[in-house]
Amino acid sequence: MSADGQRRTAPSLSPARADPRLERLLAHPALWRAGSAVRAAVWPSGFAPLDAGLPGGGWPRSGLIEILPMRFGQGELQLLLPALASITRRPEARWCIWVAPPLQPFAPALAAAGVALPRLLIVRARRASSLWAFEQALGSGACDCVCAWTRQAPARHIRRLHLAAQRGNTLGVLFRTREAAREASPAMLRVALEPRGEGVRVTLLKSRGGARGALDLTWPADAYGPQRVP
Repeated sequence: MSADGQRRTAPSLSPARADPRLERLLAHPALWRAGSAVRAAVWPSGFAPLDAGLPGGGWPRSGLIEILPMRFGQGELQLLLPALASITRRPEARWCIWVAPPLQPFAPALAAAGVALPRLLIVRARRASSLWAFEQALGSGACDCVCAWTRQAPARHIRRLHLAAQRGNTLGVLFRTREAAREASPAMLRVALEPRGEGVRVTLLKSRGGARGALDLTWPADAYGPQRVP
């Protein structure tokens, strides 16, 4: 009611049109908003209990993660195989690169697990140059996933690797041994592994936006032995 006694109706407000540029920015996987429903794109891990604890329900499609087994060859690659199979078999698949694997990859086992071998590239690099090769592959824009094995990686290098993975829209997986869990890391996700009977215990040490704690996974009955593939 106005001062002159006449009823006045408030002007109706139409919904503001979203700016496409702003929407693209807000949907970027490098941006995190508290309470936001926007979720970064993920690759399903192939293990439903693990997906339930991972941010967004799977491995991130962009950014660096760390997987920390007790020692190399104790299930770190088996944990990724279902995702690698689905990634490499896509019609639009880019490269999947492994940098400096400590053991000889066993091609028949990888093919039996569903990995498309023509999309897989192995880079043999010396310890001094392996992180450099890893960073170049991550930032190239030519890869869906890049994995590297190393025992030492300074935090400043891990930060650079994470930025390179985001720049290349690539999942970067850095395999280090369990001792690295005592060190701080800029990686967006850190997972520790411990063999458990016919499977593995997975501990989510750092899970930005996901769960924390441990869960046990059982390998498929036809899983191969760790002595063949790292």
